[in-house]
Order: sequence, then structure tokens, then C-alpha cells
Amino acid sequence: MEVPDYYEFLQISPNAEPDTIHRVYRFMAGRFHPDNLATGDAQKFFLLKQAYEVLSDPERRAQYDATRRNQVSQPAPLSTCIDFMDNMEGELNRRFAVLAVLYFQRRSNPYNPEVSLLDIERRMGFPRDYLEFTAWYLRNKGYITRADNSDFTLTAEGVDFVETQRVHIPVLDKLLTDSNGSDLGRKDCLPGQGRTMP
Repeated sequence: MEVPDYYEFLQISPNAEPDTIHRVYRFMAGRFHPDNLATGDAQKFFLLKQAYEVLSDPERRAQYDATRRNQVSQPAPLSTCIDFMDNMEGELNRRFAVLAVLYFQRRSNPYNPEVSLLDIERRMGFPRDYLEFTAWYLRNKGYITRADNSDFTLTAEGVDFVETQRVHIPVLDKLLTDSNGSDLGRKDCLPGQGRTMP
């Protein structure tokens, strides 16, 4: 079962002091109490009470924090918001997505820049059968290399392509802009809008 994010709901830091939690609770309780005709909201008030009961008790808060840390939220795969299937346009988008994944791995971990095909599949939400042609093309262009263990790495030429072409290719720019650096973000992905690769 997914644990609600009480900190997000209260709009406070996970490091907030008990006094801060109490102050925010009292302010929000006045706003969401069902007796408040202007802004009352029974569901939000119930969630607010739950949040306060947990976060104001040191033992329950420690258990909640541990559960919250263990709850790994997997970002939605890129295929949920970028078209990888539309013949030519889909193939171009697949190339840009692979380059973006490898670019962030290279920048965030220069001593271990490899990404496995399985991880690329997972991040893109796209089966490897469709990625073989993409990988073949990118390897032959010199943008990526493939190690003996089948992991992919972005080359210096690939880095140059990503950094110089992002302003000309909306999908690539969007992939790089919405990223948080380790996993690609997908808040407002663009459909299609591919460009030919130089």
C-alpha cells in the first residue's frame, strides 16, 4: 500500500521541527475544518489529522520516515509521453531518448558511465527488439559504444551532439530539461517533434 506523503501535504520539510508541524497543522485545520463554509474540506481535514497524529509522535514519525524512504517511486517510462512507434519519427525519438539516458549517466557518474540494455529498456518502457536498430545506428555514427558485457556508453562525439543539437531538437531539449540528473523526468513530455540526426 502506498504511504501518503504527509510532508508534501503539509508543505513542510522532512526535517521540520515539532513546533513547525504544530503551527502548520493549526493553520491548515482552521482552513480545512468541515465547519468552515468557505474553505472546509472533510477529506483534506481527515488527511491532515492523520498526518499530524503520525508526525507529532516521535516513534510513529520515525517508523513513517523509514517506510517513506523504502518506498521507491519508479518514474513513468518515457514511452508514456513520447511516441516511439510512429515509423520514422518514433525511431528518431528512440535515438534521442537513448542519447539523453546515456548523457546523464556519463555526467553523473563519469567513472562508471555504462548503462545496460535492460536499464535502457526499463527507462524507456520499450522492448529491446525495437532498440537494436537504434543502437546499431548510434554506434555506427560514433555517438555510443557497446562494451563486451553489452553495456552502452556515450562517446565524446555523442556528448558533442547532445550539447550542440539540444536547442534545435525539441524532444531532445525536453528530455534534458525535465531531467533531475539521475532519472529522466516526465512532467510534460512532448509528443513527436523529431528532427533528422546530422
